[in-house]
Amino acid sequence: MLVPMVRVNTRDEILRVAAEQFAHTGYKGTSLQDIAAEVGCSKATLLYHFASKDAILAELTAPAASELAELVAALEPLDDDAAQAAAIEGFVDLVLRHRREAALVYSGIPKFITEPAFAGLLPHTEALCAAFAGRSAAVAACVAAEVVLTGIVTVVIDTDRDAAELRAALIGVARRALLSPSDSPHDKD
Repeated sequence: MLVPMVRVNTRDEILRVAAEQFAHTGYKGTSLQDIAAEVGCSKATLLYHFASKDAILAELTAPAASELAELVAALEPLDDDAAQAAAIEGFVDLVLRHRREAALVYSGIPKFITEPAFAGLLPHTEALCAAFAGRSAAVAACVAAEVVLTGIVTVVIDTDRDAAELRAALIGVARRALLSPSDSPHDKD
């Protein structure tokens, strides 16, 4: 009896292998040749499917980037407090759903943010940060927002904790960290 061969889509296999190699070796430490060799194709075949390593990363992160754009759009009509609350919960949920993608992008944010494939990411990231800051222009609020955003990503990608417990803890910590000084219980004593 002949066993039918399962044909693997080369493009999907390139993405799978690239994600594994980026996670294991890092984006900078992985070459197109490394990916092609693991897939079992030539570098020319890989380049037929993807113009560059950045294009592979953009494809891997596209679902998370799309969800980020949707989150930012949902925040626009909300008042400052509601936007902050929705941004915290929405971002925590997004990062929990897309741990691998967050790890890939987070490891190279300064480089990726300047790449054409990620051009749309910067305005969304800035809008999310503004929502985290309660749309305040105060330096302390903006710095707190940046610290909390970075902290959420760092904790999520560096842990194997239960997602539900982690979600509740991250949302609680973010809310406490982003209290305005006038909201702080210590200032009311």
